[in-house]
Amino acid sequence: MSITLDGIALPEDLIWTDEFDWSPRQQKQSYTLTGALVVELGIKQKGRSMTLVGGEQAAWIERSVLLSLYAKLDSASVMTLTLNDARVFSVVFSADSRPIDAALIIDYSTPASTDWYSLTLKLLQV
Repeated sequence: MSITLDGIALPEDLIWTDEFDWSPRQQKQSYTLTGALVVELGIKQKGRSMTLVGGEQAAWIERSVLLSLYAKLDSASVMTLTLNDARVFSVVFSADSRPIDAALIIDYSTPASTDWYSLTLKLLQV
């Protein structure tokens, strides 16, 4: 099974590098004037970062696919991300200045639509 973002096929060997860096648990502690501890606990409903990383050795995409991803940046709509283990997430591009980071595997002055790029996608679960 492959990874898809709104129907755009992505390399199945992209790695979700920050999968376990997020906790849905939110906690705040404070003390009252009498010294009693007050603990507020809540569960985050959305906002999990999802960074999908390839590299120079794996998870390459063709320029034509990269251009399709860049076209999605113009839209603020929610996208569907399906991972290769069949988990499905509603996501948007991260507010990061570079939500799509790509580099040519072999530098060409005029890359063709079939030339390969390494890829990092920065998404936010909504």
